[in-house]
Amino acid sequence: MQIPLFRQRHFNRLVLGVLISGIACVLGGMNASANPSQSTNGPSANTAKAKQTVLIVGDSLSAEYGLPRGTGWVQLMDKQAVQEKISVQLINASISGDTTSGGVSRLPALLQLHQPHIVVIELGGNDALRGLSMSMTQNNLGNMAQASKKSGAKVLLVAMQVPPNYGENYRKQMDAVYLKVAKESGSQLNQQFLKGVADDADPLKWFQADKIHPNEAAQSVMMRNIWPQLKSMLRAP
Repeated sequence: MQIPLFRQRHFNRLVLGVLISGIACVLGGMNASANPSQSTNGPSANTAKAKQTVLIVGDSLSAEYGLPRGTGWVQLMDKQAVQEKISVQLINASISGDTTSGGVSRLPALLQLHQPHIVVIELGGNDALRGLSMSMTQNNLGNMAQASKKSGAKVLLVAMQVPPNYGENYRKQMDAVYLKVAKESGSQLNQQFLKGVADDADPLKWFQADKIHPNEAAQSVMMRNIWPQLKSMLRAP
């Protein structure tokens, strides 16, 4: 039996409407699956804990000088964070031979690029080795700390330990520089970085042939001297 033309058109429209509705339902289901945060039953994207970024600005002590790649204390700390399931991204912007002058000049670009939650400043050792002005070192460290805090980051200032042949008076002056910068800038201070390495009864076993740079065995000690403090900073609001 042949369907009249006007009824055929009406029938075709009904079929087309059903098809469009079906396609819309399928697409809607796909979108809900692809975007669980928009679904009333799915978990909100905001519940996922954001990974915090830690920027390390240091010298050869943090740049794996003379070490196999991946064995420095920063790299060991990254592995430790993974092991403890702590969500953090470590950005190692350390350069061998860098001074506080180098650090203060390149820090603004690093802050803008990485927008870190925490900045670890491990500089000043090369200033001392080169006999640079201690007041200049203090000003540079202070400017770095202030710039970091102004960007919204917390600051961990790592105090450098000079070789014994520099004398007790020079060592005290260096200690005073880091204490003053930390106090004036409201930064946290780590004075344990080389504890168990530079002050060991037989320190040579912890250093490379140049007697200045810690060897591979010392890196895990240095990492453990910083990690608990940094971890508490990551957990603090």
